[in-house]
Amino acid sequence: MSSFTGRFKELMKKYGKVGLGVHLSVSAASITGLYVAIRNNVDVESIFDRVGVGGVPHENKGTSSSSSSSSSDETYHSEEDENKQEKRRNRTAELAASSGGALALAVLCNKALFPIRVPITIAITPPIARFLARRRIINNRV
Repeated sequence: MSSFTGRFKELMKKYGKVGLGVHLSVSAASITGLYVAIRNNVDVESIFDRVGVGGVPHENKGTSSSSSSSSSDETYHSEEDENKQEKRRNRTAELAASSGGALALAVLCNKALFPIRVPITIAITPPIARFLARRRIINNRV
């Protein structure tokens, strides 16, 4: 992560306003996408888990219970598991409701995506700066 931070600082020194504009544009697109996803009840937490970005810590998923031969116990446990699945599916909606709304949650998720946004900014800033220089929108030659 520190290598990305150093490269990001170099990028900002070299490209200045263009680098800042690209980074803010990537952030705005990220927040907008996250906001739309959260408002449409997409389980953002499970997506973060798949990508490998840390999210909100999970509660104990694996509660150990003694196995019994009675079918009523198995029915009870399967209904309990379904309730847990339902709660887990709606966790993003619960967080949005409890943390001040979907926009606040989108901004927090955007903060968690910083390690993903920086390489995107590093990758697309030079071509955008060259494009703007060719069109004479910015003064300096890159």
